[in-house]
Amino acid sequence: MVAMTAMPRTGEEWTVDDLDQLPDDGLQYELLDGLLLVTPAPIPVHQRAIGNLYLLLRAACPAGLEVFLSPLDWRPDPRTSLQPDLVVVRNEDVGAKNVTGPLVLAVEVLSPSTRRKDLLLKRSKYEEAGVASYWVIDPEEPSILALDLVRGSYVTTARASGEQRVVLKEPFEVEVVPAELVEPAP
Repeated sequence: MVAMTAMPRTGEEWTVDDLDQLPDDGLQYELLDGLLLVTPAPIPVHQRAIGNLYLLLRAACPAGLEVFLSPLDWRPDPRTSLQPDLVVVRNEDVGAKNVTGPLVLAVEVLSPSTRRKDLLLKRSKYEEAGVASYWVIDPEEPSILALDLVRGSYVTTARASGEQRVVLKEPFEVEVVPAELVEPAP
């Protein structure tokens, strides 16, 4: 498995304008505070978990909010462009090309090539930028960790694994069974 890499650059840091000039070559390009992160295409279980969670979120999503699948750029500043696996945003924060407003929810599904990036780097940026809720799905276990922003820091609000059912309250109520996220459609 190819690991996530950071592309070196001499001189200036990367910006979203630089990112827009990169080729569409099947790799995922993200910026985190001016550092270019490159990740290979995800594996099937990763995509299955995203798809199944998308269906749950979409069915429970109230008016005024919208659920999006990656790739969709979230650009909170000129040196950052991240593509969470799933996002929930307010309708008014959706631009023609990307989202710049605050995310209501960011979801990352872990894979061997993104584990460190998702658990450390992206979590830190989401917290710093005021992303209200952050969920981490681990398809290997399978499990879910739900974090909510409380006074500027993430706190664990729910955790479940395997066949455990968990009712998540933020950003809206939805019931998740981690094992069901990684199961193929019947």
